[in-house]
Amino acid sequence: MTIELVDGKAGTAHISSEDKAIIHQAKFSKSDVVFDWGDAFKCSMSSSNMATIGTGCASIQGLDWHITAAESVTIHNGSQGMKRNDIICAHYHRDSKTGNENVALTVLKGSPNATAAADPTIPSGKILSGAVDAYMPLWRIPLNGITVGTPVRLFTPRGALWDSVTQRWKPPYTNDSLTLCRVGRVVTINGNVKFTGSGQQNYSTANETIPEAFRPLADMSIISFPSCGFSLLVMCDGKVQMLGDPKSAYSTAHGCWMTE
Repeated sequence: MTIELVDGKAGTAHISSEDKAIIHQAKFSKSDVVFDWGDAFKCSMSSSNMATIGTGCASIQGLDWHITAAESVTIHNGSQGMKRNDIICAHYHRDSKTGNENVALTVLKGSPNATAAADPTIPSGKILSGAVDAYMPLWRIPLNGITVGTPVRLFTPRGALWDSVTQRWKPPYTNDSLTLCRVGRVVTINGNVKFTGSGQQNYSTANETIPEAFRPLADMSIISFPSCGFSLLVMCDGKVQMLGDPKSAYSTAHGCWMTE
């Protein structure tokens, strides 16, 4: 039979990692996911040759894994006058003989270049298609000569699924407030606002930014205030710009966007 109650009792061991990978891909997407738990795999260079990865929880192609205590990986020395990018990955491996599976941190070493560093190729492999190896990139470690630069995060942590969060937030140049509400990946914005600014502040950047959990996934979202003839541009980095003349009048803000 091709129908299976995966989480049901069957009188025999029957739940496989393939079962869970299929279901998790359907629930969370086929992409690799890092969840907002623990230190979210925070990376720090404890020395020029050692990177430390903090605690975290993730899914690689639907298979869950986590780090419950900090792990360290070795970064090989750079070369004088050469630039290089190394990538710290989670490496999934399945033993082709026993079928046993595991995940470990590994470093993919880039090729040295005198002018510009490039990331090494991440080997492709689809676990559900039978691949015995798969790689999930986490951090880029740039090297300039023998100097190790600041680690660059290659993922965005996702908050808990179906989490509903309402947060009061004061938008730029207002003495009232908006309400941002997140349900799943959808964020709505509502509220009555009075901007104390004027048209002289057109295209100016807000003093505040939207909290990370509420930021739009796309490059920007435009929230219009039609009765006052101005809009707010909400960027994916959380910064807000005001376009048009608010005329110091009250108006109703409303809109929505998708977030991570």
